[in-house]
Amino acid sequence: MTFDLLPELPCYLNGEFSTLRDAKVSVMDRGFIFGDGVYEVVPVYAGRPFRFAQHMARLDRSLAELRIANPMSHGEWRALADQLIAAYAESLGQSAGQTDQLVYIQVTRGVAMRDHIMPPGITPTVFVTSNRISPPSPADRAGGVKCVSAEDFRWKKAHIKSVSLAGSVLARQMSADVGAAETVMFRDGFLSEGAAANVWVVKGGRVIGAPKDNLVLEGIRYGLLEELCTEAGIPFELRRVAQEEVFSADELLLSNATKEVLPVTRLDERPIGSGKPGPIYEKLYAGYQRAKNAPSP
Repeated sequence: MTFDLLPELPCYLNGEFSTLRDAKVSVMDRGFIFGDGVYEVVPVYAGRPFRFAQHMARLDRSLAELRIANPMSHGEWRALADQLIAAYAESLGQSAGQTDQLVYIQVTRGVAMRDHIMPPGITPTVFVTSNRISPPSPADRAGGVKCVSAEDFRWKKAHIKSVSLAGSVLARQMSADVGAAETVMFRDGFLSEGAAANVWVVKGGRVIGAPKDNLVLEGIRYGLLEELCTEAGIPFELRRVAQEEVFSADELLLSNATKEVLPVTRLDERPIGSGKPGPIYEKLYAGYQRAKNAPSP
């Protein structure tokens, strides 16, 4: 996801609206010094945030893990997101309902002198902006994408959506270096997740994902894919998935806010299943599009 650093691109920082170029954060902000903060990325379709309540629930969980008090109520976050959605659409000369966007929310512990110990009584830094959403190309949807595999060398609190993303940056670059869409990671011989996406195995008509634990970020699509599978009569299971099961899968899928659900047809240059997007992907993608158009809280 690349942000255009244009003067007219709106943002919110600590109570003030400005632009990305004009907004300034202290060099002593603990998000800058330590990566001591969390974030959320909310897709917006036709001006409507998608599964906003679920994003707020995950924001609550991540903040609680880092012992940062949520600086806003869910209603205040929604009002702020709606303002940024409208402001970004206006910068394009459009109405909010004409635009698909990504709202980025970041909360850090705040500004203090450098010390590993969490300083009490400081005010969290709140930053929110919105930009275009860049979905997969029609070619990637039609033919699937290739991925590479790697050992998961990141920390063991992956369930926190932390701004400390150096491990994920290194992992994602491994796939970018060879023109692949994602790095599928394994820990001790079992599937964890991608560098920036959850990973799903399809075998015998069943969708299988890694369990919700501290080794995996519970993507918002965890709940959504389970709902879509239930609607389509597809068995859904969360359990530890051995590495050999991934390579022998009938289908392999990625999910995140921008990819939605996307087929992987090659992993480490080895074909997955038939080497083409499969029927389970087609059903889930169709269901996802219906969900996007349905009213969302």
